[in-house]
Amino acid sequence: MTQPCREMSSLPIGVKKTILWRIGILRRYLRLVWNQAIACWVGNSVRYRQLLHKNTMSNSSPPHPSTVTEGDFPANKIPSIHRISESSSDLVPLKISLLGDCQIGKTSFLEKYVGRDQNNEEEEGYASAGLYQMDKTLSVGGARISYSIWEVGGDDSSQNVIPVACTDSVAMLFMFDLTSRCTLNNVIGWYQQARRWNQTAIPVLVGTKFDDFVQLPIDLQWTIASEARAFAKLLNATLFFSSATYNINVNKIFKFITAKLFNLPWTVERNLTIGEPIIDF
Repeated sequence: MTQPCREMSSLPIGVKKTILWRIGILRRYLRLVWNQAIACWVGNSVRYRQLLHKNTMSNSSPPHPSTVTEGDFPANKIPSIHRISESSSDLVPLKISLLGDCQIGKTSFLEKYVGRDQNNEEEEGYASAGLYQMDKTLSVGGARISYSIWEVGGDDSSQNVIPVACTDSVAMLFMFDLTSRCTLNNVIGWYQQARRWNQTAIPVLVGTKFDDFVQLPIDLQWTIASEARAFAKLLNATLFFSSATYNINVNKIFKFITAKLFNLPWTVERNLTIGEPIIDF
C-alpha cells in the first residue's frame, strides 16, 4: 500500500495535480451516473425535438420556444432591463468574460444577448486580436449597470489575452459546444487559465447549440448531460444549456448573474430532464 504513495510523492507537482484533477472528475462522473440511472432516467421530453423538427422543415424564421419571462423574478421585484443608448457618467461598470474553444457559438451567444443587428454597423463593439467586446446597460432596481462583456477568441493566440479579459470580471462564462465533447473537456484548461487571474468571479458553465444537441440520439444526450453536470460540480459552477438561434436561456443566464450580484430573488428551478435545456445549480 505504501509503494504507490511513494511513487506518487516522487512525481512532479504538475503531474500530481493533473492526476488529482482526473481522479476528481472520474469520481464525480461515476457518482452522477449512478444517481442519474436511479432518479433521472425518465425518458426523453420530445417537446423541443418536435418544435425544432417542424422549424427545420419550413422556411419560416424560427420562433423562440424558451425566452425569459417575468416569472423568473417575483412580480414585485422584477428588475427593469433595457438598452440605454445615451452615455452617462453615473453608470456602474461591471465586466463579464466569455471563454471557450473556437467555433462553439460564443459570438452568436454574445450578440443575441446584446441585441446586435448584424446589418447595423453603428452598434457598439470592439474587436482586437483574440478579443471581442460589447456593452449592454441595464436598469436594476433604480441602479444603472453597464455590463462590459469580453469574449476570448479561443485559438492558441488567444491565450495571451486571457489576463486582460478575466482581470476584474464579476462573472466568467466557460462555454462549450453540446455536440462536441472535446470542447467540454477543454473547459478545464480554460478554467485553470482564467482562475490564475481571477479567483472571485462567479463561474457559469454554458453549453451552446442546444438546438443541434436535441437532434442527437437520446443515449448520447444523456451521456453528455451527465458529463456536463459532473464538470459543473467540479468547477462549482451553475450549468445552463443554451441556444442563440432560438434564444434558449441566453437572457436567463445573465438574469441569473444579475440576481447573484445584487442579491435578487432567483425563482427558476433546476431542470434535469433529458431533451430539455438543462439548468443545474
